[in-house]
Amino acid sequence: MLVNDLPAHERPRERLMASGGAALADRELLAVLLGSGFRGAGAVELAARVIEHCGDLGELARAEPHRLLAVPGVGPAKAARVAAAFHLVRRAQAGPERARITGSSDLAEVTAPLLRGHTRERLAVVVCDGQGGILRRTVLTEGGADHTPFPVREIITTVLTMGGAAFGVAHNHPAGTLTPSHADLAATTRLAEAADTVGLRLLDHLIVTDTAWRRIPTA
Repeated sequence: MLVNDLPAHERPRERLMASGGAALADRELLAVLLGSGFRGAGAVELAARVIEHCGDLGELARAEPHRLLAVPGVGPAKAARVAAAFHLVRRAQAGPERARITGSSDLAEVTAPLLRGHTRERLAVVVCDGQGGILRRTVLTEGGADHTPFPVREIITTVLTMGGAAFGVAHNHPAGTLTPSHADLAATTRLAEAADTVGLRLLDHLIVTDTAWRRIPTA
């Protein structure tokens, strides 16, 4: 059935507007991106064929436009829209436009928005590939005004689960001091040793305040 033949409340775009993306199946969300089908097939059917052609959503997310052009009914405009949408998602997951960690200042820039302005200490982890490209940034723990849990095993597990090869961590000091505590120094050493054991590279551990940041040495 063509989309235009469906009652208005059953059309993917209208359902997305009324109920949100969670209410739609994968093929329906993709149909909204495609916009239309082709002769004899609606947008939802075309979307199903595109997903089947790629194998699954993961492969579709990585597909370049020329691969999508192999599906009958998908022209350059449709292929470009789909590829652009997934590229936007990857950039959003990476965080700021600076998508690579090349030094301490880069790590400070991508973690500061997660840490500054909070009255409790938080621990942020930035997972990177082997070239420092950001795969994910997240707040892993939140504690009290002068401490937060520093779970070395959970940090390492997070990096490995995301397929990372390197990572950086940062935590805030709400009181404004940049001086690392004995616990900060010990935790950094433990983390560096644990990373080395499993073949990961610890890029840096930073203290971030509302106005500045400081690198914690690993030894």
